[in-house]
Amino acid sequence: MSKSENTKLAIVEQDSWLEPVQQEIFERYQRFVYREQNLIDQAGSLENFASAYTYFGIHFDNRENAWIYREWAPAAKGLFLIGDFNNWEYFTHPLKNIGNGIWEVKLPYEKYKTTFCHQSKIKVVVQTPEGTSARIPVYMTRVIQDEKSKDFAGQLWIPKKAYAWKNTSFSFQDKRNLFIYECHIGMAQEKEGVGTFKEFTEKILPQIKKKGYNAIQIMALAEHPYYGSFGYHVSNFFAPSSRFGTPEELKELIDKSHEMGIAVIMDIVHSHTVKNTNEGLNNFDGSGNQYLHEGERGNHPAWDSKLFDYGKTEVLQFLLSNVAYWMKEFRIDGFRFDGVTSMLYFHHGIGVEFGDRDAFFSKGVEFDAIIYLQLANKLIENINPNALSIAEDVSGMPGLCNKIEDGGIGFDYRLGMGIPDYWIKLLKEKKDEDWNLWELWDQMTNRNWSSKTIAYTESHDQALVGDKTLAFRLMDKEMYFSMSKNTDSLIIDRGIALLKLIRMFTISLGGEAYLNFMGNEFGHPEWIDFPREGNNWSYKHAQRLWSLSTREDLKYKYLGDFDQAMLKFISANKILNAFPPQQLWVDDWHKIIVFERNSLLFIFNFHATLSPVNYAIPVLQKGKYKLLFDSDRKEFGGFARIESQTEFFAKNEDEKIIVRYYSPNRSIQVLKRIV
Repeated sequence: MSKSENTKLAIVEQDSWLEPVQQEIFERYQRFVYREQNLIDQAGSLENFASAYTYFGIHFDNRENAWIYREWAPAAKGLFLIGDFNNWEYFTHPLKNIGNGIWEVKLPYEKYKTTFCHQSKIKVVVQTPEGTSARIPVYMTRVIQDEKSKDFAGQLWIPKKAYAWKNTSFSFQDKRNLFIYECHIGMAQEKEGVGTFKEFTEKILPQIKKKGYNAIQIMALAEHPYYGSFGYHVSNFFAPSSRFGTPEELKELIDKSHEMGIAVIMDIVHSHTVKNTNEGLNNFDGSGNQYLHEGERGNHPAWDSKLFDYGKTEVLQFLLSNVAYWMKEFRIDGFRFDGVTSMLYFHHGIGVEFGDRDAFFSKGVEFDAIIYLQLANKLIENINPNALSIAEDVSGMPGLCNKIEDGGIGFDYRLGMGIPDYWIKLLKEKKDEDWNLWELWDQMTNRNWSSKTIAYTESHDQALVGDKTLAFRLMDKEMYFSMSKNTDSLIIDRGIALLKLIRMFTISLGGEAYLNFMGNEFGHPEWIDFPREGNNWSYKHAQRLWSLSTREDLKYKYLGDFDQAMLKFISANKILNAFPPQQLWVDDWHKIIVFERNSLLFIFNFHATLSPVNYAIPVLQKGKYKLLFDSDRKEFGGFARIESQTEFFAKNEDEKIIVRYYSPNRSIQVLKRIV
């Protein structure tokens, strides 16, 4: 429903800083309303518009008793289907142009039932003014690579029996208690090689459940020709990567996740696509601007990839249909949209300092991309109101996580990308003795609380070769020699203590949800480096050494057990979506910071050596307090300097309510008033 021009949208009502640009925000909303209505008028509903995957590509028509293949290629001079069924003869099976740039060919079932069949391979020959080339059909749902030639081809995937879903009623209900485990199927195993969907289902999912995470965010699901791209150079948007297994095995993974109460979030890449012409969309019909912008506007200056033209109706249909496909065919529970900052601006966020209000609404903003993201979020909600939508954005675009009708873009969450950057900068530039507690507090809490943030200390980005995980930054080579529980090391003690503090500080203050990349919870010692020429195509660093976290003789277990206990505590006490914290005390000399959240008292001591006794901490209420959580427990690699049954009493002192407290250095305790 359209709003009148005098309407002040809700995000402006909530934030007076936006009042000077309220007209621009209203116009942003109106552009969405106009475009959505245009698509509904065209297709009857947004969901109908986003069902192109049921029309394009290869489908069996019962009335025709034939296979029908359709492709949109408006600039092509001719299309020809080739494959095993016709011995790869180029021109025996031409497609007919049926109008609007759509081509079609029909293969009668009786004639081709033994050759055009399950697991047979196909391609489409596209004739353009520039020449003739064999391509993979755009809506292909399975693509495989020949081991010898390394050539990719479409593969018909029409098993006799469709996958029978066992958990048909799952719907993620607890957005207020969201703990995400970011993972990559191929490198999730301990072996030096590519892991599979089946191995992940059998070996990794039970671990994730035990750790306390209730959502997995799967990277690299859509087919990509280069394994080392981490799945970010997608070639075939409707094809689950065959290097990990079959579509049924992916469905089984998702089904099993749902059985365990785990939501499945797909890391979806609609910000760009691979340049490859043999496998991907680039120059498919020879025009240079079919799905992508032509010329320099179509090239991403930093990613060596191509950029979508979000202003084209057919591109909107392709991308929105891709969203619907993963939700309906694979029961995906939501998406983490990659590269949103790059999508939002013509400058892609490169070399730009954000903060200037006009920069969010000026000529540098890609209006068409905003409309696409709004439509995608509306579609996601229409299909599944409990689905999750996450934006990878560093710019702080106003309204990113507000409802569309309130003037927003419609995401549920934004990634708190500044948080890991801050921790890395701090560890690189300052000794922990010099950390400023006021700055720490500001970094975690100075944000728009109406825009839900996913807090995290590190993701896959920080684990890549060339960068360092927090564990590596803190402990470096000592991790290889001093992680035995029988080996004393001040470096390891410091590293473990600070990792616990950093994580607890981040999760308790930094956002309304929490994310961790697989293995980081126990301080995985190896970086990520995919097979490439520079490492002699080795898989040594494209694996996860899970056994380290379960060995009783190693200190990795301390960190893994702490992470599990931390999540359990945060979840049980509903910290993530409690009212904002109230700061009670900051002592930069002793490096002690105290705050109250959800009626709990959080006491952080970041000091390297000082552990003050009988230390006065101001609190809000008199009474008896008990210890609920303690990072200094021995099972977490601590020194058990506070007895777990110790009681603390808050009394009036000098017109204040004070708890006298022993605060162990480099530790965090949480107290609760019980009387």
